[in-house]
Amino acid sequence: MLVEELEERTRVPGVAIGLAWTPAGGDILFIEATRMKGSKTLTLTGQLGDVMKESVQAALSWVRSHASELGIRPDFWDISDIHVHIPAGAIPKDGPSAGVTMVTALASLMSSRPIKPRLAMTGEVTLSGRVLAVGGIKEKVLAARRAGVTTVILPRRNEKNLLEDVPRLLRESMTFHLVDSVEEVLDLALEDALPRNGRIKDVLVPSRN
Repeated sequence: MLVEELEERTRVPGVAIGLAWTPAGGDILFIEATRMKGSKTLTLTGQLGDVMKESVQAALSWVRSHASELGIRPDFWDISDIHVHIPAGAIPKDGPSAGVTMVTALASLMSSRPIKPRLAMTGEVTLSGRVLAVGGIKEKVLAARRAGVTTVILPRRNEKNLLEDVPRLLRESMTFHLVDSVEEVLDLALEDALPRNGRIKDVLVPSRN
């Protein structure tokens, strides 16, 4: 993947890069979230499995419960339809490791803060905002490197996997952040700029209904 494409696709708030393990090795996932005028509808597309669907729901619940801290209007869910899509819809996707990426995409969308370029992440998220360990760290890091990613966010509980499984030269050629909480992820991943009023924009994409 060209670095220019990587940066272009994540320039819009609501698009985050996750890291996945597959039987063929690691891969990157673009997770896209958009918001339309509506009322409390969550649409998920991209051939997601049950575990990944639950990850999106948990991510949305966390963002809702921390809306004011993120500069998001508290009633956003009452006036919004949310659509989360993972491209390459012909490929089945499942597992909990995209949890941090789901939260970051939603927080980016709702606060109108784009995600820093060439940054990817992996980690399971609990409703309380803890970041849990995941598998396939070596394969995921290799995939990130191939795609042109320069910064990776990993669960702190995967530190041993990073140090023991990922070659030293690869570790030294990239920046790694080990985190315990969603708050740490967002501090690292989101650009600093907020909308001038510190809240999400009231201009919404019209509902398709």
